[in-house]
Amino acid sequence: MSNLPQALPEPSTGFTRHAITVLLIDDQVIISEAVRRMLADYPDIAFYYCQDPSKAVQMACDISPTVILLDLVMPEIDGLTLVKFFRANEKTRNIPLIVLSSKEEPDTKAEAFALGASDYLVKLPDKIELIARIRYHSNGYILRLQRNEAYEALLASQNALTNELNQAAEYVRSLLPPPLDGDIKTDWIFVPSTSLGGDSFGYHWIDDDHFAMYLLDVCGHGVGAALLSISVINALRSESLPAEDFRDPGKILATLNDVYQMEEHNNMFFTIWYGIYNKKRRDLVFASGGHPPAIAIVGNSSEASETVLLSSDGVAIGAMPGLEYHNTSFKLKPFTKLYIYSDGAYEITTPEGRMWKLEDFVKIISELSSKEDSTVNDIITEVREVQGVDTFEDDVSLVEFDL
Repeated sequence: MSNLPQALPEPSTGFTRHAITVLLIDDQVIISEAVRRMLADYPDIAFYYCQDPSKAVQMACDISPTVILLDLVMPEIDGLTLVKFFRANEKTRNIPLIVLSSKEEPDTKAEAFALGASDYLVKLPDKIELIARIRYHSNGYILRLQRNEAYEALLASQNALTNELNQAAEYVRSLLPPPLDGDIKTDWIFVPSTSLGGDSFGYHWIDDDHFAMYLLDVCGHGVGAALLSISVINALRSESLPAEDFRDPGKILATLNDVYQMEEHNNMFFTIWYGIYNKKRRDLVFASGGHPPAIAIVGNSSEASETVLLSSDGVAIGAMPGLEYHNTSFKLKPFTKLYIYSDGAYEITTPEGRMWKLEDFVKIISELSSKEDSTVNDIITEVREVQGVDTFEDDVSLVEFDL
């Protein structure tokens, strides 16, 4: 018998290199010698022989052959019974089985194939034919092993990536501001997509009278988008940008555009909505860089309110240097709720295949905002029901300000 061949890593592909390994199961030693001589001129083919059919399955498990030659008629255990044993065993069920018979019998062939045999040869076959069939079945089996190996490697890689994305999502979540319950009440929800997008948001008091609120969405997905988003949020929250006045949304966006040019940040750009609430004047000054409009629900009371979209014509941040962003003012009323969000909250597809539009999302917010006990989670629950699944293709961020 040959020594057990070792499985080596394939340098060019990264797959394991499996040697062609033949296991012959036959009670006649003369058949073993004949097959051994046929294979002797082929050093890349390892040959093993098992004379005792009761030990065949265990031997196959030990040596992991790439093809099994199985005699049909043997004492104690016949070949067809062994075919069933091999196919029932987890380690051997996919190994190619070539049944060897002394007769060309159609009924026996049909039964062998029905039980799981891969091929049928009348022994002893011609040397050229035997080698060809051994190589054919072995190469197919080796490709199957390498495919499974590639799948396992891909699965491991996906699991590692998912773990990294989950950690990144938790880190982004840890940087989000706590809800407020004072002069300004806030409520928010952040739902990262399975591939993690670039959503982030924040709000803080600049001084006693000016309250900043902002939400941005970096293009693309993955850890890189999340890192850029975090960098921008930290710069806004710590007021570390080279800007003269953080109470001027237009100048803040222009500064962000100069600092975060996409050529210097892995070709990533982002959209942002940035607003300043003036407590004394009860007004809102805002600017947008390619971001969806904020939704304001305003009126003398919740029952007598209307919906207004607070939009601006600025382009996405990082597209080109030297851009100007213009401020827009909006006067608040006794009842005012403001919603800023990412486009993942409304860019969904219904089970019928209809692409949702912004006005569909605005309608849900308008209907739920007047209810005293409604939350942003209720809004996203409605969106989930519309699309028919719980997960989102993009990050979903929604922040409510009760002013």
